[in-house]
Amino acid sequence: MRIAMIGSGYVGLVSGACFADFGHQVVCVDKDATKIERLHQNIMPIYEPGLDALVANNVKAGRLSFTTSLEEGMDGADAIFIAVGTPSRRGDGHADLSYVYAAAREIAANLKQFAVIVTKSTVPVGTGDEVERLMRDTNPTAEFGVASNPEFLREGAAIGDFKRPDRIVIGVEDQRSQTVLEEVYRPLYLNQAPIMVTSRRTAELTKYAANAFLATKITFINEMADLCEKVGADVQDVARGIGLDKRIGSKFLNAGPGYGGSCFPKDTLALVKTAQDYDSPVRIVEAVATINDNRKRAMGRKVIQAAGGSVRGKTVAVLGLTFKPNTDDMRDSPAISIIQTLQDAGARVVAYDPEGIEQAKLVIDKVTYAAGPYEALDGADAMVLVTEWDAFRALDLAKVKALLKSPIVVDLRNVYRPEEMARHGLQLTGIGR
Repeated sequence: MRIAMIGSGYVGLVSGACFADFGHQVVCVDKDATKIERLHQNIMPIYEPGLDALVANNVKAGRLSFTTSLEEGMDGADAIFIAVGTPSRRGDGHADLSYVYAAAREIAANLKQFAVIVTKSTVPVGTGDEVERLMRDTNPTAEFGVASNPEFLREGAAIGDFKRPDRIVIGVEDQRSQTVLEEVYRPLYLNQAPIMVTSRRTAELTKYAANAFLATKITFINEMADLCEKVGADVQDVARGIGLDKRIGSKFLNAGPGYGGSCFPKDTLALVKTAQDYDSPVRIVEAVATINDNRKRAMGRKVIQAAGGSVRGKTVAVLGLTFKPNTDDMRDSPAISIIQTLQDAGARVVAYDPEGIEQAKLVIDKVTYAAGPYEALDGADAMVLVTEWDAFRALDLAKVKALLKSPIVVDLRNVYRPEEMARHGLQLTGIGR
């Protein structure tokens, strides 16, 4: 089938490359000419393991191409996916749908044959209805269907998630659109991935509900971690004890400094705003968002306490800046608030991240960036592990002890065992212990 992917960012590029790998003809469209030119040179706009090779292979095979022309990209397409950004709108926190609606109008103006217009972007309930209305106003004679097909991709594992999904959710209002999308996803039938066909509004809400539930799970175990510290329990054992219950499951029960990234912060906020608009408030999700925001600066204060109550004039080494490993995404990363808290308290921050330094420079000021983890630790008064990159999981602890001016280690991901650190003369502060 012929597929047009409008938007060549994280979701659009990964989805387009994977569709091409299934054997479809895919054109990725983006208005950013520099991005498209770099893609022609196989330079990825994001860091995602395996993406550069996947793109290169499918470009070479003639199944994947890139253009700045929407008219060219959608010519002859059976399905046109809208995968543009929907950031939180300034002022009220609602999802900014201006890019989605602009794409819908432009698609309608250039539509010459039937196609299914699919919102891949995360959008509030009712967005598909508005896309359909705008398109019919723009081109009353056009033939098209409008569907919702939310993505469930984890940054750092997106290709595997796309090719081996837990489920595929398709929200449609007509049989013709359903048939097209089932054909688009037919290659996944061999993997026995369940395709769940729902109404458009149900599909739109499913995405938000999924992210809000996972954010709630993270926040719950973080609060249990705080309680563990007060009562003398171990949150990792608590998490294992409840996670072995099949009704709960073990995923998203790793206590830490709070969630970040491109999805959970903005999607929980957008769900809260949508629920308020419909006079059906989601109090649990409201609490989750508030608790998570407060937790990030609290982790900065935790570091200050571990350093003796003051970091003024001291150097703190921060390992890990991105919101999770295997990505360069700094959006709402806990590291931002932690570093700002330390700087507000008078600390000098030296930081290292395997992939996120260039993005970090755009959002964090007055930080010294090191060339590696040991360079960051040299002469520091404390070490803080914020993001659990594999490169930080087996540090030479004798070397860590020798490089640090003071033997203070704050492990916000519980990578290291207390007894192991104690053997090397390091004073470990973890989470929920």
